[in-house]
Amino acid sequence: MAEENQEESNNEASADNAVASAPDGAAGAADGSAAVKRAHRSQKVGVITSDKMQKTVVVRVDRLVRHTKYRRYVRRTSKFMPHDELGATIGDKVRIVETRPMSARKRWRVIEIVQKAAK
Repeated sequence: MAEENQEESNNEASADNAVASAPDGAAGAADGSAAVKRAHRSQKVGVITSDKMQKTVVVRVDRLVRHTKYRRYVRRTSKFMPHDELGATIGDKVRIVETRPMSARKRWRVIEIVQKAAK
C-alpha cells in the first residue's frame, strides 16, 4: 500500500518536472515533437545610414574599444545589412538580431525601431 502511494507521487512529480522544463509551459510542439531550444542570438543597436534597397537597410554600429598602447577609448564602426520588414528610414536607431543567412551579406534582421529620426 505504501509502495503504491510512493510510486504515484513519483509519477506526478516527474510529470510536473517535464512541463516545467519546457519553454513557456508547453509540453511540446503541435506535432508532438520536443521543443527545440535555440542558442542566444546576438543583438546590436545601431543607426540606419542607407535605405535605398528593397527590404534591406545598412546599419552602422559604433562601439568603444580601449587602445592597447595609449589606454584611450577609440570608436570602432561596423556596418551590417539587416533584413527590414518594418520600413525604417535613414537616421532611425534600430535593434538588429542575428538570424539565418538570407543572402550573401544578410545575416541580421531589424526587430524594432528604438528611436525614429528627427524630421
